[in-house]
Amino acid sequence: MNSTPDQIVIATRESRLALWQAEHVRGLLRKLYPSCRVELLGMTTRGDQILDRPLAKVGGKGLFVKELETALFDRSADIAVHSMKDVPMQLAPEFALVAIGPREVPLDAFVSNKYACLADLPPGAVVGTSSLRREAQLHANYPYLAVTSLRGNLDTRLRKLDEGQYDAIILAAAGLTRLGLGERIRAVLPAESSLPAAGQGALGIEALSARPEVAAWMQPLNDAATAACVRAERAVSRALAGSCEVPLGAYAEFAAGQLMLRGLVATPDGTRIARAEKRGPALDPEALGLALVADLRAQGADEILASL
Repeated sequence: MNSTPDQIVIATRESRLALWQAEHVRGLLRKLYPSCRVELLGMTTRGDQILDRPLAKVGGKGLFVKELETALFDRSADIAVHSMKDVPMQLAPEFALVAIGPREVPLDAFVSNKYACLADLPPGAVVGTSSLRREAQLHANYPYLAVTSLRGNLDTRLRKLDEGQYDAIILAAAGLTRLGLGERIRAVLPAESSLPAAGQGALGIEALSARPEVAAWMQPLNDAATAACVRAERAVSRALAGSCEVPLGAYAEFAAGQLMLRGLVATPDGTRIARAEKRGPALDPEALGLALVADLRAQGADEILASL
């Protein structure tokens, strides 16, 4: 097996954030393999093209991945770099996640030009979000706010806020930080009030299952603690939601070989929420995720999901 690659081609979406992520991985690979040519293959996905409807209505976040997987399959690219929260919970057997990098801040961010925090918003204030998970938690905690759909890449969402279409928007803190827009964050929302999505803030590297040499090249980029957290979170999402877009949060924290995992399932209007948390060893994150799912089901998670 070739222990050092001559060339690596990275498939990436062409949004500014996706390109930052791909460039970040390219920089790490160039340090690891100084003689290797690392190139980007920019692609536009269906998820980037359909901007007039909520993601949940048009096929979910897998729309951001399919074209990149095609490039892996026909070998025009060796790896694809994804935000882990955009990666479908069930990958086709031809594909594998070969590395999950260290996590940026995984929490949600409150962004507004007029208000310092959610509690400052007056009744009827318009809050934009692309996520059923955020929408459900906003309705539960601030039932007097008007929560509306917000699509587009990060720059488009900020422009819509700046044009006055929204009083505030909720975004992933990681994306803003990575693009040098951290000053736009007025408040980071604690997990207690806005539990993040499975994999939020983490970058994943996908490759063909049939290319073990690529997995070996990527292994130094894998962060074991982040990978354990993300695997536990994805186990929750996979068991409850499969590939569907539902109001579901899952967030694990790693400390001293243990994971503390929290999860929730809600109706989009926030009137019904099942919550649970579980602590256990990081050696078997999927088992911890399934134990948490059992607790959520005991609180009516299946009935909530059936009502959607």
